[in-house]
Amino acid sequence: MAAKKTTKYVYHFGKKTDGHGKMKALLGGKGANLAEMTRIGLPVPPGYTITTEV
Repeated sequence: MAAKKTTKYVYHFGKKTDGHGKMKALLGGKGANLAEMTRIGLPVPPGYTITTEV
């Protein structure tokens, strides 16, 4: 039986981040920038971004 592939629609940011700045097509500009700010260590309140694929 083949494994079913799941699609990720929610990306978190805050203490850790699931995305990065080069994901603008998927996360939108604000979502990608918040993820990038988290990645480089700037203080960002925790939150999430819903992808543009929904």
